[in-house]
Amino acid sequence: MARENDEWVRSFQRIIYAYYNEHKRPFRWRETHDPYAILVSEVMLQQTQTSRVRDKYDAFLTAFPTFESLAQAPTADVLELWQGLGYNKRALSLKRTAEIIMERHGGKLPSDESALRALPGIGAYTAAALRVFVFNAPAPVIDTNVRAVYIHFFSDGSTKVRDTDLLPLIRDTFDTDHTREWVYALMDYGAYLKRNMKNPARNSTAYKKQSRFEGSNRQVRGMIVRFLLDGKHSAREVAKGIDIDETMVKKALETLVKDGIITCRDDTYAIVS
Repeated sequence: MARENDEWVRSFQRIIYAYYNEHKRPFRWRETHDPYAILVSEVMLQQTQTSRVRDKYDAFLTAFPTFESLAQAPTADVLELWQGLGYNKRALSLKRTAEIIMERHGGKLPSDESALRALPGIGAYTAAALRVFVFNAPAPVIDTNVRAVYIHFFSDGSTKVRDTDLLPLIRDTFDTDHTREWVYALMDYGAYLKRNMKNPARNSTAYKKQSRFEGSNRQVRGMIVRFLLDGKHSAREVAKGIDIDETMVKKALETLVKDGIITCRDDTYAIVS
């Protein structure tokens, strides 16, 4: 992928900002500079549509407004408020992150990339996003929308574009004077591209088509967690309660135990305390 000259970079930035200034998406998490609130939004946004996060974000922050309150909250309460977002393991990771921040970081989100990535559920993307949105660091944030933008503008037609191909372009075109706004602008332009044409990010090696949810193990896991929020039950009771084949329920229960979301004692399952 070709790297462009300074004039083209300025032209590219003008295109992105022109769209953003007219069509920026009004999300609550973009209005805050609170590290905790931004962390909550970034974890919620992992593999979850913005429309679903918008519906849950304020309620979660009302219930757990600080690292300390989340760290001290009962796990069942956290999981109950997480319902509707999917991937319940993220809720546990977020709670554990709050505990670690209180125990080891004096109640403050660390700014160092390695320290961020050492936190549960924080990978390369989320660490970069936190460095940008919390600390205004010019970190190369690469999500599906950002990939769509750079492949659309810079690709030579390759159908196997790697993130390592995009990184030099992202760094070369980064507006270091307006870090947060630049990344928000890229994300919004990428969302625009995906709505109005074949998604350019399909040409990325990182692209994965969303697996079918209906009837999946992921759906069953979510149903089980919601059911167990009301109390302890055996596998048979769970299967009857959610009207799913017991064999499939047992398989899902095993993965939930392995992930630390539920416990099993004397063939009775319960949300972790």
